[in-house]
Amino acid sequence: MQEDFLHYTWKHKKIDVTNLKTTNNEVITILSVGQHNLNAGPDFFNAQLKIDNQLWVGNLEVHIKSSDWFLHNHEQDKAYDNVILHVVWEHDTNVYRKDNTTIPTLELKEYISRTALNNYQQLFSKTNKWINCEQDFANIDDFMMQNWLERLYFERLERKAESINQLLKISKNDWEAVLFKMLAKNFGLKVNADAFLSMANTIDFSIIRKLQNNQTSLEALFFGQADLLSGDIQDSYFQNLIKEHQFLKQKFSLFNENITPIKFFRLRPSNFPTIRLSQLAGLYNKEQNLFSKINEILTIKDFYTLFSIETSPFWESHYTFDKDSKKSKKRLSKAFIDLLIINTIIPIKFTYAIYQGKQIEEDIVKLIQQIVSEKNNITQKFNSLKKVSNSALQSQALLQLKNEYCNKNKCLQCTIGNSLLTK
Repeated sequence: MQEDFLHYTWKHKKIDVTNLKTTNNEVITILSVGQHNLNAGPDFFNAQLKIDNQLWVGNLEVHIKSSDWFLHNHEQDKAYDNVILHVVWEHDTNVYRKDNTTIPTLELKEYISRTALNNYQQLFSKTNKWINCEQDFANIDDFMMQNWLERLYFERLERKAESINQLLKISKNDWEAVLFKMLAKNFGLKVNADAFLSMANTIDFSIIRKLQNNQTSLEALFFGQADLLSGDIQDSYFQNLIKEHQFLKQKFSLFNENITPIKFFRLRPSNFPTIRLSQLAGLYNKEQNLFSKINEILTIKDFYTLFSIETSPFWESHYTFDKDSKKSKKRLSKAFIDLLIINTIIPIKFTYAIYQGKQIEEDIVKLIQQIVSEKNNITQKFNSLKKVSNSALQSQALLQLKNEYCNKNKCLQCTIGNSLLTK
């Protein structure tokens, strides 16, 4: 038995409310279950009850056993002075107020539906399941599932918005600077995300504004700050980058001593950090006021046009500084742009809309539903149980579902888990 289940049964009245009595045989009438508190303090605030026809307004505390009150030292905490009902699974001792009057106790095991209890026990039975509900997942109503996934997607966006707001505080509300850091991180993909972000953190965005008309200077800045300009390479392009970076380092008092090392290992050549940094430089050389442009764009087609960028000429015949390769244009692929839209563009557009007090949820849904579902272990496993991920909206939502609900056994806070308890 978990307290979460007791919270669930009280909050949603999954009990026989017509004949409730305290352990002292006092009749309980629920007028309001109260407000569920997920932070410190009593579990429910401002409940309204009648106990033997006397009206009580105050807080509720929920425990497995009555004695847990003392185990958690609530008798020493003033926050619990206004508890009007102690809701427990098993009553094993009386609990008293400071004036020595008994706090009424409701023993739930006498009132919880057998069906709900059996469903709960089945849901949380541990038999090496990937998720608790995997045996029933295929039978979940499609309409309910898609509504829940949309809610989960925006829940994930809200979490990303919190991270963006932290970057805004550091940059003193410079949205262009925050966009640059987010783009840099995502240009690094999973392998070099931290390294690219640490590089970006060494550069004040005012420097990029001053260098935007010169792609070579931007490349020297990015490569130099990423510590990729060391080695005995005599190529004129490489030597020019070194000279330019030394000039920029002195001019702008740049430091990069504590950056995260760049990795090449286990990357396809098209994802080498050299290629991605050149493309990032190409983007900022091509586009002025990038933040304003992404907020004006609403269609996926226009985003593909905006991010239609490539490397500088040197990288058409190289993947690294010291080795030639077959010549080819190295443009951002559609799949890579999709990742930028999912992980950078939509989150920052969403956060900025909140900042402005605007509602753009419909526009966001239309945009992300045009992007194909991401393929990873989580989406593939969910789709093996039931085909649910048809776009990036669902794939992002499934990541939120698995990581924030399934892995943490928060089935009672999940629409799917709730539906299985009441089936």
